[in-house]
Amino acid sequence: MIETSQKRFIGPVIRLHPADNVVVARVDVPIGVSVPSENIVTRSQVQAGYKIATRAIRKDEPIRKYNVVIGFASSDIPAGSMVHSHNTEFREFQRDYAHSSEYVPVDLLPESERATFQGIVRKDGRVATRNYIGILSTVNCSATAVKKIAEWFTEERLAEYPNVDGVVAFAHGLGCGMEMTGEPMALLRRTIAGYARHANLAAVLIVGLGCERNQLAGVMTDEKLQAGPLLRTFVMQDTGGTRKTIEAGVAAIKELLPIANDVKRETVSASHLCVGLQCGGSDGFSSITANPALGAAMDILVRHGGTAILSETPEIYGVEHTLTRRAVSREVGEKLVERIRWWKEEYSPGRDVQINGRVSPGNHEGGLANILEKSLGSSMKGGTTALMEVYRYAEPVTAKGFVFMDTPGYDPVSATGQIAGGANLIGFTTGRGSMFGAKPVPSVKLATNTPMFLRLEEDMDINCGEILDGTCSIGEMGQRIFELLLETASGRESKSELLGLGDHEFVPWQIGIMS
Repeated sequence: MIETSQKRFIGPVIRLHPADNVVVARVDVPIGVSVPSENIVTRSQVQAGYKIATRAIRKDEPIRKYNVVIGFASSDIPAGSMVHSHNTEFREFQRDYAHSSEYVPVDLLPESERATFQGIVRKDGRVATRNYIGILSTVNCSATAVKKIAEWFTEERLAEYPNVDGVVAFAHGLGCGMEMTGEPMALLRRTIAGYARHANLAAVLIVGLGCERNQLAGVMTDEKLQAGPLLRTFVMQDTGGTRKTIEAGVAAIKELLPIANDVKRETVSASHLCVGLQCGGSDGFSSITANPALGAAMDILVRHGGTAILSETPEIYGVEHTLTRRAVSREVGEKLVERIRWWKEEYSPGRDVQINGRVSPGNHEGGLANILEKSLGSSMKGGTTALMEVYRYAEPVTAKGFVFMDTPGYDPVSATGQIAGGANLIGFTTGRGSMFGAKPVPSVKLATNTPMFLRLEEDMDINCGEILDGTCSIGEMGQRIFELLLETASGRESKSELLGLGDHEFVPWQIGIMS
């Protein structure tokens, strides 16, 4: 388990663990600055968020942050030098998974003491945080039709249905020219079905073309979906083509709007919250502010009976042993290791992708040397409670507590899988300033640093940079995040919702061959 400090940070640098051989610059540090707490003088100018060697580090020696290996010195590094990719080497190393060795059961609060929010309870007991009508395409060939149907329902035309948050199209680029059977097709179908079943969709239309490989009938059969009053289906080649399908779709939604509008919010337990955890545009402060603060909020949520979904498999690589040790069982821990091995041995060998070392240019410029350092911060979003289950992409999440879902690190693809699995909120941390929304669920954006928050305040919901500024601890910020999630689940619009983001972020994972 990676321990995060609750103390307020002061001074020019931040020490994260007594055993570390680097500290992090809290502010820009010029050359020649004495740092008495570390008994060093800086040998170079160091940007905020970058690392400084606190002692001489010999070539090939591990570099430690939070007492976790984030790379190896590629040359001798004198004390006081900046430590980054120019003198840090990504290298594979042995990790002891020690399955379940640090497992601690969650101390759940009694139901009478759990927090509540104002949710929408469906007739079957599912609880929604938003109330949309959704239109799903089986294939890219019906993407224009579903978009045109949704576009017809402008704000003016929806004005008489105040309880409906909108009509949204979920189009994608897959569905044909792909493998007919196997995991690629199964993944696409369970993603579509996950949205069709999502509590935040009061009603759904699914539109196919007719000759695609991802046949509408196959989706319905494989995923045990049944057409009915709130789940309508259209096949364009049977309906009469593009114009007639759009007209039929518009007519169907007109019929559904009064039904969808007939809802009211009521008090429900926070145990109905399922939060998908994302980070995008990470920087050197992600592991110090927003990510551990979101993790602290998830620890609170889990004690209240809710669910937190950590994902982005390439972005836990190198620290996955900190998760397997917290697993409820060896079986759950081995599921996570199996997913890591699939990525390394089958999916990405020889490819220039994150799990093989390199991070994006924005991450690199923000102070992250490689994927090991990025993973250190990314994993913190899940908090410190027991790992209860591991899911494949877009599988229905049924376990309570902290769980993991196998997804890529690319945010729209990862969040799509989480939402298909049942996430009804997204908690999204960013250091560089990612602009993101994901209908039909609200996304809450957490800034890692104050300068970015002030520059992009229109997009950011909360400023975790206050932790760096010394005005708030990680624990205090975690409580604030938890309270904001409850308010957002109750109907308060997030910044991304106010900006209208989320119409184009339905991006199922394409893992197969195109032909």
